[in-house]
Amino acid sequence: MHSGEHPYCCAVCNKSFSLQSILNRHQLIHSGDRPHPCDMRNRAFGTKAHLKTHLLVHGAGCPYNCDVCHKSFSRKSHLKAHEHIHSDECPYYCNVCNKSFNNKCNLKSHERLHSGERPYSCDVCNGSFRHRSVLNIHHRIRSGEHPYNCHICQKSFTNKSDLKRHQRVHTGEHPYSCDVRSVAFSDKSNLKGHQRAHTGEMPFNCHVCGKSFSCTRDLKTHLRTHTGERPHSCEVCNKSFISNSCSNKHQYIHSRKYSYHC
Repeated sequence: MHSGEHPYCCAVCNKSFSLQSILNRHQLIHSGDRPHPCDMRNRAFGTKAHLKTHLLVHGAGCPYNCDVCHKSFSRKSHLKAHEHIHSDECPYYCNVCNKSFNNKCNLKSHERLHSGERPYSCDVCNGSFRHRSVLNIHHRIRSGEHPYNCHICQKSFTNKSDLKRHQRVHTGEHPYSCDVRSVAFSDKSNLKGHQRAHTGEMPFNCHVCGKSFSCTRDLKTHLRTHTGERPHSCEVCNKSFISNSCSNKHQYIHSRKYSYHC
């Protein structure tokens, strides 16, 4: 197993594996077999691991509850680690960049940014990940599973955090506030981008011209000036634009709301 040998070959795609059991799991991709059914929902999965991940959606095997936010966990140690979120205490420090964390698990995950370690591997495609939760989401993307549904518009998501973010569209909730100006955001990443306007931090650089930006969204839009990509089109005249905001401004021409021309 540690010799690097892969003696077990798939007869369909010639991919090789170190163990017969891994080859057996891989072959389910080609056969379409899903031998592990969920008892609570009319769904079945190719592997026991995928079924186990899915069962967490139903709250199966999560007996430990947080008294503050009522989130439930499968292990007491996970609950204990989670409880630090509700306190301001950050006793765990990174030896490389001195960043502090409220639990050891988050510190460990962060340290992988410096080490490049990706300990969680997909046994189907051999893709590797820094976090187990990202591997679980990867499994759902492969299986086409979207277990988190919006009860208002029925849109479905592969993970709970995406559903939470989406639900703020309906509720109008903006839980992330700037402590410099009285402005709030529905998403933490948007707040972070906004805060850089106060600090002057521009960590995202264009590899073509070297221009720097405070958020990835602005960098992405800027890169289109080099690639020529214009993904936002006008439904009336088919003119295309590099950003949604440019497209929206252009729409005023057709509505005759303003007299300026694009």
